[in-house]
Amino acid sequence: MKSWEVLRNATERVGVKALAARLNLSAALVYKWCQESPGDDPTASGARNPLDRIKVIYDLTGDADLVNWICHAAGGFFVKNPQVTPGAADREMLGATQRVVQQFGELLASISRSIENDGVITTDEAEHIRQHWEALKMHAEKFVTACEQGLYRQRTPRG
Repeated sequence: MKSWEVLRNATERVGVKALAARLNLSAALVYKWCQESPGDDPTASGARNPLDRIKVIYDLTGDADLVNWICHAAGGFFVKNPQVTPGAADREMLGATQRVVQQFGELLASISRSIENDGVITTDEAEHIRQHWEALKMHAEKFVTACEQGLYRQRTPRG
């Protein structure tokens, strides 16, 4: 889906005029954001929409904290799609499953340590748990992506 389509769909929920008023912008500008640019060139309309601008900022900085902040504001978390390279499927699959299990174990151990000492999970302990959870999600996503890409379908002959 293109950025203007995402904005158009989101805007339909509240209405262009209501959104424009809340943003202290003209309704014409918000309407323009919700229309396809000529030739799908974000610079052609003269009013690049906010989603395209955020993407440019991310492309220039490469800072995933920008995307994670938006996800957090929406009540979620950003998990980047992993890069999975074909080859040595058996070894990679075994390593991937071991990493997922290891990360899950580390998450459980972190939770247990936090609760054992005083029955309370402090802010610092919660942050530590969050770090383990993010690592687990990354490894699990990499494994699932590799499965979806068919990297574990072909069996290599063992010799």
